Amino acid sequence: MTEQHAAEQYPAEQHPAEAELLSAAALTAFRLNGQFLALAETLARPVGLTAAWWQVLGAVSPAPLPVSAIAREMGITRQSVQRIADLLVDKGLAEYRPNPAHRRAKLVAMTPAGRDAIRAIGPAHTDAARALCEETGSENLARIVEGMRALSTALDRSADQLPDGRRGGK
Repeated sequence: MTEQHAAEQYPAEQHPAEAELLSAAALTAFRLNGQFLALAETLARPVGLTAAWWQVLGAVSPAPLPVSAIAREMGITRQSVQRIADLLVDKGLAEYRPNPAHRRAKLVAMTPAGRDAIRAIGPAHTDAARALCEETGSENLARIVEGMRALSTALDRSADQLPDGRRGGK
């Protein structure tokens, strides 16, 4: 939904400044999400990955995790992560390991081939980061990231205030 469409759908007298800010934040986040996914596809494609594969491998890079934890961290469905994890295992980029905390919920772990693929993205990732920092300024980008994290935390905290009691995000 465009900002103009949102304004037409909700007349000014029914659309206070706070609602306009929420709409602007959401539309900006949706656009940023698309832009980051496009960048991730561009960086991952040359090494045979997709943005989604890279995202799941990145989530388990520090330590193996169950599919449900990866889904929570990424803000997507468990089923989506399960499908990607199965593909990564089939491609030899990840493996399932026993989970000492839960017999049925196996851990997804990166294989050496998965680590090699992530490492191969490194130089292009560094170039993209440098270009973005040159465009925005490193300190300004750090403030933007801080603001995005604060917004995410605020959305998590305010989710219980939704009219029907549904939780947003996680």
